[in-house]
This record gives sequence, C-alpha cells and structure tokens, in this order.
Amino acid sequence: MVGTVFAPALEGISTVKSKEGEMLTKPFLDVCRHLLPVIAVTTNTFLMAEKFGAALALVKSDIGGNITRLESKYSSNPSRFNCLYSLVQVEVETKTVKSSSSCTNGLLWLTRAMDFLVALFRNLLEHPDWSMAQACTDSYNKNLKKWHGWLASSSFTLALKLAPDRKKFMEVIGGPGDVKADMEKFCTAFSPLLEQNHKFLGRLGLDDLKAS
Repeated sequence: MVGTVFAPALEGISTVKSKEGEMLTKPFLDVCRHLLPVIAVTTNTFLMAEKFGAALALVKSDIGGNITRLESKYSSNPSRFNCLYSLVQVEVETKTVKSSSSCTNGLLWLTRAMDFLVALFRNLLEHPDWSMAQACTDSYNKNLKKWHGWLASSSFTLALKLAPDRKKFMEVIGGPGDVKADMEKFCTAFSPLLEQNHKFLGRLGLDDLKAS
C-alpha cells in the first residue's frame, strides 16, 4: 500500500463499529496491530527495531501481547465474541475480570498503551521543537506512569532516555505519503474509540486498575 505507516490503520478504523454502533472485536484489534510497524520490526522488516529504542520496544511488547490475548479469546468463539465488550462481560459474569491474565485486563492495558501512542503522535505534531525523548516522556507521564508500580515506572523512565532520533523516526514512518496529515487523521479518528473503551470500563469500575 502506497502511503504512510498509518494508511492501513486509517482504512481499518472505518470498520471498527457496527451499524448499531457496537465496537467490533477483530476490526478494533486489527487497527491496533497496524500500529506495531510504527514502533518495531515487522515480519517484512519494514522498520528496523534498533531505530526505535528500548522505550518503544516496551510499548510494542505490551500492545502485541494484549492483542494476542484478546484475539485468542475471540478465536475461541467468533460469533459469541464478535463485539469487543462481550470479552469483558463474560468475565464480569464469572468474576474473573481482575485476573492478570483476563481479557478485561488485556483490553484496559491495550487501551492505555494506545493512549500513550496517540499522545506521543500529538506531541510530535504540536511540539516541533521537542526531541523524541521529550515527546515520549510527556506522553508516558500523562498516560501510563500513574498506573505503573515503582519498578515498572523506573524501568520505563530509563528506557525513555534511549528514545530514537525524532527526524529519523518521522522519515521512516512517512514513506511516500504525508505523515503529519495521516498522523493527525489517525489521532482524530481513533481517540474517540479509546475514550469509549474507558467509559465502558469505567461504568464497571474497572478503569482504574493498577499494575500488579
């Protein structure tokens, strides 16, 4: 596909909601997966991992692991788990939502990781004078730090100091397209979906769980 790394995600966002406005499991997870090439090496070596530093590698691992967890549950019964929130509702019924391996926990942390990325992209758009480390640190402090324990926070803060060069990052993800325009479109279109996740989890009292 000709364009920036954001092009597949932008195309996928239009399919995330059903005609009734329900969040669909596979399309949502697919959009999240499309973001992985932005931050780490892919199977076709689209990006080189060393260009993106330890900080983004941590985010990539978190996103990828939670996508896999949710996809595995979805695949066990696609018709039953066609809607994203059905993965959580079945755990509410079985009282397993707070398990560290639950889909509820996976959705919560996937949403938070995506919050981090959206905020990072907005920082890159709105603060052209910031280094990549500044943009990453600001996003982390606003979206993930309060949910992390001391050890995770310390590790992440150290990793952020190894953030990649901003100019090189933008060049690699841009491709032949307008990376700033696509980045803005993505943030604008995807942020409401993340907010919907938070509202759903908040109604169940599950949006403020911290890392164990």
